[in-house]
Amino acid sequence: MKLNTKDLISAALLIGFALVGLWLNMDHNMGTARRMGPGYMPFLGFVILLGLGVIVLLLGLFNGPDPLAKWTSQEVVFLIGGAVVGTAAGLIAMRVGGWPSAGWNALGIGMFVGCLVPAVIKSWRPLFLVSAAFALFGLVLEPLGLMLAITLCVVLAAFADETHKPLGVVGLVVFLCVLCWAVFIYELDIRVPVWPQF
Repeated sequence: MKLNTKDLISAALLIGFALVGLWLNMDHNMGTARRMGPGYMPFLGFVILLGLGVIVLLLGLFNGPDPLAKWTSQEVVFLIGGAVVGTAAGLIAMRVGGWPSAGWNALGIGMFVGCLVPAVIKSWRPLFLVSAAFALFGLVLEPLGLMLAITLCVVLAAFADETHKPLGVVGLVVFLCVLCWAVFIYELDIRVPVWPQF
């Protein structure tokens, strides 16, 4: 065996996220493939994530060695700072009342804020800005609708790549909005707001 440290840690993260997601998703109605409930797509996503984690784990047992690079003290400080600030933001959101404390919004706010802090560091930016974009999508889907949620998610995630082109981002937004509307709203008739509900 030639252990690949990077792959093994990546596999642990993927499997861990998938298991936590599957556990959190247990409260949602699954529905059927034709009449999907709110838990159907997250369940599929987490199962796929779990499968990818297992594949990465198996590959990591044989394609090494590939040790981790040393983290700088600045990276460590911002990573710990993100965890502390994100936890504080989530706890504050729980106590505010209204939309921030409704459902899982407090957790989403904590995750969003917690991901923005380490994204300040250039080496952490791709991982944490994309993660913040996913959290933002979940937070704004119901109040702002699918189209604005996709737009905000893609625009935020685009800043993870310094070489992104604004025209490419606009093209991706348009493509994803049309695709998601055609698949989820028109074909599968999933009941999510398409536009803001004021």
